[in-house]
Amino acid sequence: MCGIAGIFNRLHPRPVAESDLRQMLALLRHRGPDEFGLLLDGEVGLGNARLSIIDLSGGSQPIANEDESLWIVFNGEIFNYVELRPELEARGHRFRTASDTEVILHLFEEFGPDCLHRLNGQFAVAIWDRRRRALFLARDRLGVRPLFYTETPDGELIFASEIKSLLCHPNVRAELDPVVVAEIFRFWAPLPPRTVFRDIVELPAGHYLEADARGIRVTRFWANRFPEAPVGRAPALRDAEVRARIEEFRELLIDACRIRLRADVPVGAYLSGGLDSSTIASVVRRYATNRLVTFSIAFTDQQFDESAFQREMAAHLGTEHHVVCATHADIGRVFPEVIWHTETPIMRTSPAPMFLLSKLVRESGFKVVLTGEGADEFLAGYDIFKEAKVRRFWAAQPDSALRPLLFKRLYPDIPALGQNNAAYLSAFFGNGVADVASPLYSHAVRWRNNSRTWRFFEPSALLVNAGQCDARVAALLPPEFGRWTPLAQAQFLEIAVFLSQYLLSSQGDRVAMAHSIEGRFPFLDVRVVEFCNRLDPRLKLRGLTEKWLLKQAAQPWLPDLIRRRPKRPYRAPIHRSFFNDATPDYVRELLAPDALRQTGLFRPAAVTQLVTKIESGAPVGETDDMALAGILSTQLVHHLFVKQHRRPQPLGGRDRLRRCCLQPVHA
Repeated sequence: MCGIAGIFNRLHPRPVAESDLRQMLALLRHRGPDEFGLLLDGEVGLGNARLSIIDLSGGSQPIANEDESLWIVFNGEIFNYVELRPELEARGHRFRTASDTEVILHLFEEFGPDCLHRLNGQFAVAIWDRRRRALFLARDRLGVRPLFYTETPDGELIFASEIKSLLCHPNVRAELDPVVVAEIFRFWAPLPPRTVFRDIVELPAGHYLEADARGIRVTRFWANRFPEAPVGRAPALRDAEVRARIEEFRELLIDACRIRLRADVPVGAYLSGGLDSSTIASVVRRYATNRLVTFSIAFTDQQFDESAFQREMAAHLGTEHHVVCATHADIGRVFPEVIWHTETPIMRTSPAPMFLLSKLVRESGFKVVLTGEGADEFLAGYDIFKEAKVRRFWAAQPDSALRPLLFKRLYPDIPALGQNNAAYLSAFFGNGVADVASPLYSHAVRWRNNSRTWRFFEPSALLVNAGQCDARVAALLPPEFGRWTPLAQAQFLEIAVFLSQYLLSSQGDRVAMAHSIEGRFPFLDVRVVEFCNRLDPRLKLRGLTEKWLLKQAAQPWLPDLIRRRPKRPYRAPIHRSFFNDATPDYVRELLAPDALRQTGLFRPAAVTQLVTKIESGAPVGETDDMALAGILSTQLVHHLFVKQHRRPQPLGGRDRLRRCCLQPVHA
């Protein structure tokens, strides 16, 4: 794991300023504190901040091929590099290191962009072709590792693992995009490829970029796809077929865990107490040679605490278990640091405890952890999939008084929902219930409810409406989307809008790498993902039982208490984290009318009314909680990056630095 950055003066071949690259890398120091690397070759400069995990002594970057015509900087891990290397050696490639980075480079030399199809990993990569004077950037299939870029008016292509690194470049300006802010309040994340900063975009997951003097071209190399739905009623599932799918899945998951244990440093595991992380920890415990160390979050707020289940699972596995206990005050205290790392507004406080957890992992002497992300998306674990199924079931008999009562079985994290009568449930979930042909049907209730937070926006700042937002989502859908099963459609939307944009970013990479921790995700192994996508939907969501196949596969590994637990989404307290006996000064400062007017996005009177409501002790609903997190985090983004973007000292003499300064070679 690392951070990468670079500058390519593609229209005007003037030399890159080394001082600019050094400053950009200084802002990525947390991603790779072990050593740094620079490549300077006329109009291009590449940089790397390294977190050494594989080939600790020999894997320094940048790395060149045999004749130094190709150079690479790389962030991430290629888990099947051990299997790829002998094939490349047989083709005549000579290696100088034992690193996975060099395997990518030789694979690119052999196959060009098609090499990406051979990689099983999580990566953001930059390769400079000295002969063609061309830059190649690529990002892994699901967007586990970030990569952002911008182009200045005079043709400077500037890229980095984090936006803060781009913003320190003298030709890049920080300006919030109100349209994207509104999208975040509706969808919980920006829609790719845009970011909350104008003119700064991400390289979308599963894409690569080629840049030279002729232009910039972005190409998709992998797409998340599902089979077409059967015509008519699907045939009954045969027992032998079901057993075969369970066994195949079990074998794939074991191997996905096995290759993710490849490292020259110790590897731990997160343990939430739920099905997914418990399954991963169980597999690691059975197939790893060294003792397993696990890490968990506990909450002093019992509404969010799952520590009893974590202790049960840790005792079952006999792990060395470490816990960080998050208080309301802790979450409020670290929230500005969290936003410094997420670089985007967020509608939840959940990344804050994850930030505290990665700090504990680092203090315990670890750099790598395996986690359970991805199972909910690809094996239908979220209640939104059940919600869509119940709504379709209800739509078949819209006058039924009983069918809406099934919603009581959903969303245990919103207790009030289960306490309401059929009339309330019908009103909440019933709007548009008959519109089953809509491609966005599965998420319509969530997004409509989220948009209630728009009432806090200044009318002049709300530059988009719900229809325009949804049209942007519809533009992400492939032509065959309408021929998929309803569950596949819902899964695609959740993955396209939420997985990379929030879960693997604000709640994943950014808060883990804040403390130089690499997360690895066996459920996101490309073989596991594509296997799950091919499954009959009844093996994922069986009735209203989520992740049915995973529960069957994990039966030999887990105690029944864990395996049969209802899905409980990971959440953290919001308003009590900001308004308590230790309310941080920044909260009132940034929510004050003058500060809100300076940002220009939110109505001061409406925000003041929300603050008064919270301070009075009145009940705070889900929408107001999300609005508070969104408003405060947006104010922090403006304060930290637009108003006063901090620039640490550039790399200097005390930093361990590999510097490669080349004489430009032209074809």
